[in-house]
Amino acid sequence: MFLLLPFDSLIVNLLGISLTVLFTLLLVFIIVPAIFGVSFGIRKLYMKTLLKIFAWATLRMERGAKEKNHQLYKPYTNGIIAKDPTSLEEEIKEIRRSGSSKALDNTPEFELSDIFYFCRKGMETIMDDEVTKRFSAEELESWNLLSRTNYNFQYISLRLTVLWGLGVLIRYCFLLPLRIALAFTGISLLVVGTTVVGYLPNGRFKEFLSKHVHLMCYRICVRALTAIITYHDRENRPRNGGICVANHTSPIDVIILASDGYYAMVGQVHGGLMGVIQRAMVKACPHVWFERSEVKDRHLVFLLLISEVKDQKKSHFTLFCVLGTCINNTSVMMFKKGSFEIGATVYPVAIKYDPQFGDAFWNSSKYGMVTYLLRMMTSWAIVCSVWYLPPMTRETDEDAVQFANRVKSAIARQGGLVDLLWDGGLKREKVKDTFKEEQQKLYSKMIVGNHEDRSRS
Repeated sequence: MFLLLPFDSLIVNLLGISLTVLFTLLLVFIIVPAIFGVSFGIRKLYMKTLLKIFAWATLRMERGAKEKNHQLYKPYTNGIIAKDPTSLEEEIKEIRRSGSSKALDNTPEFELSDIFYFCRKGMETIMDDEVTKRFSAEELESWNLLSRTNYNFQYISLRLTVLWGLGVLIRYCFLLPLRIALAFTGISLLVVGTTVVGYLPNGRFKEFLSKHVHLMCYRICVRALTAIITYHDRENRPRNGGICVANHTSPIDVIILASDGYYAMVGQVHGGLMGVIQRAMVKACPHVWFERSEVKDRHLVFLLLISEVKDQKKSHFTLFCVLGTCINNTSVMMFKKGSFEIGATVYPVAIKYDPQFGDAFWNSSKYGMVTYLLRMMTSWAIVCSVWYLPPMTRETDEDAVQFANRVKSAIARQGGLVDLLWDGGLKREKVKDTFKEEQQKLYSKMIVGNHEDRSRS
């Protein structure tokens, strides 16, 4: 039998003691408080400390660049082109006024100078497209000691370089292993727990276990991301039987909300790791996963939603619909009308992430789920605010599209986001011909309308 030398035996014993102490601390200070939803305030202290370090690093970088006469890159938060909210008719009037003596009121027919309006609009869109830039990471005004978010990443000073290197060691050698352990614990418990609960007969006991398994596992996963969440207006939290609607930035939107309530999810079916989790979750709770590109799937989901909200008294959970494609948390795009045609009470929720500590946006066309999670776990933290808005119902003279737009506007206003009418599906699809034809219709209506008005007079 192989015998260990005294020195080797000492190392093995020390390693065993260290691992025991580490897992004990992990259990006592992270996992158990996460299960009961208790916080010791360590994460908030960590966040405040990071803010002070970021402020110092940004000032030092600006001062160093000034000393070396380097021009720092500054993101254009409001776009690179100043745009005034004027109508097509007003702009063409201005072009005609400056280019010829003919006014639009006097000459309703086509003028060659009108093409300059469409040329300019096309060039502005190419230079500063308000849709495409919503699918890339949000740019920062200050540096958060992550090279992936800094366009000015270069040698400035020894102290700043040492601080950046220390940050790399902390994030990759301490935080990453700790977060992976927590994520593995949370995901494993979620898959095993929901699978076991799924074998129980339907009833209140099954619902009780399902609710607490989901809450426990989501809260552990929140700790795995060092997520610091501030919930506002909790008296407006979704009630049983309603539909919760939120803006969409990342799959972790689900974790953020589900760690504060019990939801049946409605969303896109995924493969890989997400697919394993989805298939396990649906055994314990009536989540609805579907393929957005399939018309038949969308119709079945619509029928399921109607059946779920018909009898609200029997519903012990809220349907949570994350609507649309992942966007970089600077705006809200078009909501699909399906969830707003049902007639149920809608509970809007605005989620706003703070990109200083880590970028929560998932660019699914660039990163897979595992790569995305690794990027999240090597960030400093995930900091976000969640606002529960008052419940909204569809008005009698309002169709589903108008109701969806009203809810979207309320979410955008509360979260400080840009309210866009564009469809998030443009991330993967070409612009529909109807969008192109819209400008043609507006222009022809302007010409024909003015001509008709003139004929009547």
